[in-house]
Amino acid sequence: MRFAVAGLAVLAVAMGIGRFAFTPILPMMLEDAGVSAAGGGLTVAGGGWLASANYLGYFIGALWAGAVRARGAVAIRAGLLAIAVSSLAMAVDAGFAAWAVLRFLAGVASAWVLVHTSAWVLERNAPLGRPVLAGVLFAGVGAGIVAAGGLCLALMAAHARSSSAWLMLGLVSLAVTGIVWRTFRSANESSAAAGAAHRWTWQQARFVIAYGAYGFGYIIPATFLPVMAREVVGDPAVFGWAWPLFGAAAVLSTLGVAILSGRYGNRAAWIASHLVMALGVAAPIFWPGVRGILLAALCVGGTFVVITMVGLQEAREVVAREGNANPARLMAAMTAAFAAGQIAGPLSVSFLVGAGGGFAGALLAASAVLVAGAVLLVRR
Repeated sequence: MRFAVAGLAVLAVAMGIGRFAFTPILPMMLEDAGVSAAGGGLTVAGGGWLASANYLGYFIGALWAGAVRARGAVAIRAGLLAIAVSSLAMAVDAGFAAWAVLRFLAGVASAWVLVHTSAWVLERNAPLGRPVLAGVLFAGVGAGIVAAGGLCLALMAAHARSSSAWLMLGLVSLAVTGIVWRTFRSANESSAAAGAAHRWTWQQARFVIAYGAYGFGYIIPATFLPVMAREVVGDPAVFGWAWPLFGAAAVLSTLGVAILSGRYGNRAAWIASHLVMALGVAAPIFWPGVRGILLAALCVGGTFVVITMVGLQEAREVVAREGNANPARLMAAMTAAFAAGQIAGPLSVSFLVGAGGGFAGALLAASAVLVAGAVLLVRR
């Protein structure tokens, strides 16, 4: 349990802050636009480019994590420090270019931490035979989202600027890093697995493709849900709840599915989550207004961490059954595909919004891609 709880805290920082804190802070940054000391302000289209910089970094970080030898504990510590520093630096109004670089670096560190933490903790929990421990580990993603979203909600209610949110989240990242530092030790840890040979199979390739479809499918609401809510509800006390609700659904669903997956299997949970997410992504189109936004938050928030949990566990089990010694390679490849799918999502939104369009076309495309990913996962 100690490793699972430490992993929860690490993923809360890596994903809740390094990856997803930008989502609830973006409305605050848009509110600050026009008063930037660097000039120029920030637009929704610009927010899409900043999000894509983070996703590009996530893609590079995932490729890097799968290509080099590294001790997991060292990689986790270094990644946590990078996330803390880059978050603190976002509080400085240094202009769009500097922000893009910082979001890129945070993305690299987040992917590095996710891959190594998942492999490190799952390896140590596997002999215990307790599926709920995986739920505890991956609940860290939702917990981080709830914490970041709740902080931003409180700051918006207090009419604070986005720089205050970045500063506080950076300090939280440093505090968590200090708390878990001693848990992740490299003593008696081998880096041989990171460089071990890996035999790729068609089943593994299907996992990579389906995980990439998941990345494209979920990222539009995951990035722009608070912004879409802001368009239909002007009161921050109302639209600000969209992101904490998203994170709360992620925590509860992760723990629940961790128990049920032992009965129905990780693959079945993965397919079902794709279909539920597809419904949630399309919800704002067919149910305009607050109702569609909240349904999207529940369906997407309730499945996106579940897919990470069951997908990476299924990857580890398949690698073991096929006689490979390096599950981190497949996990890294899946994470890289996920990141590649993410890059296309915000770019499509930036293009449509910049051209005078809206979110509807991108949401429909994302929903269709998720359904295709579910079909690909069906056993043959």
